[in-house]
Amino acid sequence: MKIFGIGNALTDILVPLKQFDMINALNLPHGGMVMIDENHFIEINNKIKDYEKSYSAGGSAANTIYGLAKLGVETSFIGKVGNDEIGKIYENDMISSGVKPCLIKTDTPSGCAIVFVTEDSERTFASYLGAAQEMKPENITEDIFFGYDILHVEGYLLFNYDLVEAAMKMAKKLCMKVSLDLAAHNFVNENRPQMQSLLKNYVDICFANEEEAKALTGLEPRQALDFIADYSEYAVVKLGASGSLIKHSGNVYEIPTDKVKCVDTTGAGDLYASGVLYGISNGFAPDVCGKIGSILGGAVVQNYGARINDEMWQNIKMNINNII
Repeated sequence: MKIFGIGNALTDILVPLKQFDMINALNLPHGGMVMIDENHFIEINNKIKDYEKSYSAGGSAANTIYGLAKLGVETSFIGKVGNDEIGKIYENDMISSGVKPCLIKTDTPSGCAIVFVTEDSERTFASYLGAAQEMKPENITEDIFFGYDILHVEGYLLFNYDLVEAAMKMAKKLCMKVSLDLAAHNFVNENRPQMQSLLKNYVDICFANEEEAKALTGLEPRQALDFIADYSEYAVVKLGASGSLIKHSGNVYEIPTDKVKCVDTTGAGDLYASGVLYGISNGFAPDVCGKIGSILGGAVVQNYGARINDEMWQNIKMNINNII
């Protein structure tokens, strides 16, 4: 199977923090995500200019597509970037990871996500969309999706509901399965009616962590799983260190997770989704899909950012071979 991703093309700026003072001072929701405008982005950037930081291509759907490409799946990704150095870095990162980029260029600066990583290994996002927010429904054409089997969509795109619906409609027209990964819990809560509408009308594979699942349904994880499974072929609720739950064809699978040293949770859910989608694309049983997801999610949290080094990828592939 071939998998196509659509999302915000954002470069992650990772900022490790030893205390919560900066997050509190900026009035950011711990573990959540807020959208910021260019002026706010400049203000925050000035406040962290002397902080240690690192840069990597990111965005939820792009991270998932990256993981799939590293596992050998044929992938592509559509997003919008600026005609600037950040945009070039983003495109080159995609290509070097094995992803076919379908990037639309604009004169607006490329988007960035400032990611504050606190000592509890949680991450808090302040996202400046920049060029990414200029994606339009008319950018979704049949030729770019043709030949792909699954469309993976990030919930962070819900600020542009018409774009998301256009993408999902096109995917359904081409008999593709639609995969949706919900966004930060506060974002889901603000967009609950739209999220539920998409789930009920288009989504075949739905990913949520326990906070996102509760924001979507008002229910605890196990009951939220049932709610999502009423509409989606595969319902997935991630429980962090406690593992995950997958419901498919009326059966519930409890997926354990290995104990690892967690440094940074950035990309954990995204790479978990890579593993599950890899399993689904290969026709594996739901519990095997979940175990592969746990392998990838457990690997990425052992370093900063949503990228995994080549040596660790070799170990991941050996572990996957062992369970299949």
